[in-house]
Amino acid sequence: MTEATSPTPAKAGIWEDFIDIFFQPSQVFERRREGQFGLALLILVVLSTALYFALRNGLAPIMDAEMSRQAAAMLEKNPEMTAEQLATAQGFMEKVAMFGTVIFIPLGVLIGAALLWLAGRIFDAKVAFAAAMMIVTYSQLPKIVEMVLSALQGLFLEPEAITSRYSVTLGIARFLDPDTNPFVLTLIGGLDLFTIWVYVLMAIGLSIVARVPMQRAALAVAAT
Repeated sequence: MTEATSPTPAKAGIWEDFIDIFFQPSQVFERRREGQFGLALLILVVLSTALYFALRNGLAPIMDAEMSRQAAAMLEKNPEMTAEQLATAQGFMEKVAMFGTVIFIPLGVLIGAALLWLAGRIFDAKVAFAAAMMIVTYSQLPKIVEMVLSALQGLFLEPEAITSRYSVTLGIARFLDPDTNPFVLTLIGGLDLFTIWVYVLMAIGLSIVARVPMQRAALAVAAT
């Protein structure tokens, strides 16, 4: 009589990963620890791009405020700029914003994975580069929620309340003057709920994939 064997659990689909990453991220990183990231990254880019166009009415006030802030900064540095040159620069920024998700999401994931891979080696939490790409890709999913919440604020906040992209973040930078030193604004702007959420997910992913304590993984992620 042969010994009964337990059935092999069915593999989760990609959409289950996209849901589970919000509620049980450890399971997502465990079942994808071999480094499967290609389809997830493609869906992330497509979903982000689709949402951008679907939510343009809500995102437009935020983009307009940010471009006005950047235009003022350019004029301050280059007072000789003509109105035509400024309009050209703003047109370029609009095009970058329109198609930025297609370029900047994969690029950001690639850079983030490279930094995570390097930090993992320094802190003895080594992972393959493909695994680092997987960790960073899935860790970006809270940014989808952030985009939706930002668009809702763009629709319902008074126009004068939106002075930059930081005006709709859930962090300290929301309450800073938009004319704050750009370096300080960028630094403090990273202390928001969704950025912290992304880093927490990266630490969980590194801990699961590299089989290291959470504290060590958190140190490696902080170093990125």
